[in-house]
Amino acid sequence: MIVLGIEGTAWNLSASLVNEDTVLCEASAPYIPIAGGIHPREAAQHFAGSVASVIRQVLRSIDPDLIDGVAFSQGPGLGPCLRIVGTAARVLSLRLNVPLVGVNHCIAHIEVERWNTDLKDPVTLYVSGANSQVLSYRHKRYRILGETLDIGIGNCIDKFARSAGLSHPGGPKVEHLAGTSQNYVPMPYVVKGMDFSFSGLATAAQQTLSSAPVEDVCFSLQETAFSMLVEVTERALSQTKKTDLLLAGGVGANKRLQEMLAIMCEERGAEFFRPKSEYLQDNGAMIAYTGLLMLSHGVKTTIESSAANPNFRPDEVEVQWISG
Repeated sequence: MIVLGIEGTAWNLSASLVNEDTVLCEASAPYIPIAGGIHPREAAQHFAGSVASVIRQVLRSIDPDLIDGVAFSQGPGLGPCLRIVGTAARVLSLRLNVPLVGVNHCIAHIEVERWNTDLKDPVTLYVSGANSQVLSYRHKRYRILGETLDIGIGNCIDKFARSAGLSHPGGPKVEHLAGTSQNYVPMPYVVKGMDFSFSGLATAAQQTLSSAPVEDVCFSLQETAFSMLVEVTERALSQTKKTDLLLAGGVGANKRLQEMLAIMCEERGAEFFRPKSEYLQDNGAMIAYTGLLMLSHGVKTTIESSAANPNFRPDEVEVQWISG
């Protein structure tokens, strides 16, 4: 089976072809804002002007008659961007006369990492711009064991980075500056049961810029936020009695977060799986592969039910492709 997948939830417009064994082809056209963060209307305009070119690039690598399905990111994400991707996927599905599959973006991050690590049943820490969740599979669903109560960890870091005058994307720049300091400035640590909150931390970090060097604030912001994530993740491993931890999502590229999770796993006898860097960021391959899993188990999306779903939660999806 060969599936074409289109990703476009926020910043990275990407298309890919995969089969059961490998990524056959991929092309991307990321949106990079001139200033500030991601502007939904401008991102959607970029997607509208680039989606045909990106799809053509991957279609040149194969006879279109060999494609068995078209998958697309149905949500969660920015509504204007999701609508561009959904329209392109519907057109392709009708033109190629193949099934359409709407994919949950969060689940796609997990599935592409399970594919590349051969993991069967991990606890997953999924951290991206808008999403921060700890998940575990049970009884045909990815159950959310803990999540942010307000903004995602990526948005927290980017919001602070903009106030510090750092250009987009702010995450790598904050990580670099944090690596030059060991001076911790007290920050609000907010964990409520299995959930965490980052909005107050972002505000406190912004305010602290007036009284502390930026590298100290970056270090303190990372140490506090990542400690919150590690605490809840460790509790999830304990509660589920699972011994494998998977890290997914763009913020997972942060080396300090990886280090802290590795230390935690070593101390409790769990195994930590560092994902391949090319699959941490949003990409078409994760949508295509998850669509392949769904199609191979008879899951399809009708045109009538293919509307964008900006608030699409992973625990809404019935996971037909995993037994047990």
